[in-house]
Amino acid sequence: MRTDRIVCLLALGLCLSATTTLVASDADNKKQAGLNKDVVAEVGGKPLTMADLQQKEGGKLLQAEFQFYLQQQRALEDLINDHLLTEEAARRHMTQEQLLTTEVYKEVKDPTEDQLEVYYEGLDSKEPYQAVREEVLQHIRELRRTKARAAYMEKLRSAAKIDVVLMPPSADVDIQKSYANGSKSAPVVIIEFADYECPYCQKVNPQMQQLKKDYGDRLAIVYKDFPLPMHHSSQKAAEASRCAGEQGKFLEYHDVLYYSRMLDVAALKEHARTLKLDTDRFDNCLDTGMEAPAVKKDLEEAKSLGLSGTPSFFVNNHFFSGVVDYAPLKTMVDQQLALQARPHPRADETKQVGHVKATESVETIAAKK
Repeated sequence: MRTDRIVCLLALGLCLSATTTLVASDADNKKQAGLNKDVVAEVGGKPLTMADLQQKEGGKLLQAEFQFYLQQQRALEDLINDHLLTEEAARRHMTQEQLLTTEVYKEVKDPTEDQLEVYYEGLDSKEPYQAVREEVLQHIRELRRTKARAAYMEKLRSAAKIDVVLMPPSADVDIQKSYANGSKSAPVVIIEFADYECPYCQKVNPQMQQLKKDYGDRLAIVYKDFPLPMHHSSQKAAEASRCAGEQGKFLEYHDVLYYSRMLDVAALKEHARTLKLDTDRFDNCLDTGMEAPAVKKDLEEAKSLGLSGTPSFFVNNHFFSGVVDYAPLKTMVDQQLALQARPHPRADETKQVGHVKATESVETIAAKK
């Protein structure tokens, strides 16, 4: 009996020892994983970290991350709309389908026979009208319902409090020696990589001026040169604006270039005379390429960031591209101001979208697309 007890105790001791060893080993593994959580590869025993990847290949990643952000943004819009519809339907003690049928689609009328025939004629179809009539009817009906739903969603959204905190990818941009309209310590700083010969940059410039006027000291606009290779006058125009900047007239000269769209060297020098600059000093600056290295530095930075077109924006270092209208620019600024005004949530707080708990993640919605 005593022998059996001793054997049992020895076996228990071995089990405890093994368990302790396993726990310690697991803890070591977790600790090692924590130490190496930023390591993405090892080459010849030398670790390469995520920071190395971002530093060397950040430009390639930025564009990919921005495209993913656009997908997330579209998915988020769907998520918000679905939530608003669900809440409104619940308030009316209906299902979503009942709400859409009784409130949204009730005013949608089917096209007349004449309208269907006119639409059919525009299709250039080889099939007879009667063969495709039902398909045409359903298509037009769906278009009208989509338009009605969009109008109804706009009404729901305007009545709701929606704070979107989803942000595009960010990158560090050097603005230390860049010219700016406003203080670089303003709550919102928009960095614009632009080309004076780019028609989209020319179009967006008045919008940027209006934005600065509307937001005053809360906004600064920083200008970076990105002369594209297909625009043969943009390099010298960028140099000329910096030559004017050396005499304290960068902003004035910058705007003259966009409004006049006259960028040959003779015109660049004439602009300096119009602004009453020291023309000898300006001409010497332009002719000798004194500002060419500064323009090249901006250009190389744009390339390192993976930028491929103009205008490209960084709003508080968050990347945006393809924006040339006032409304999205204003949305960017408002979003940044709102984010700075809101209290920072605790780590254990439930994530919310539009102040409502999200039942499905943005990533899940995106995966369904």
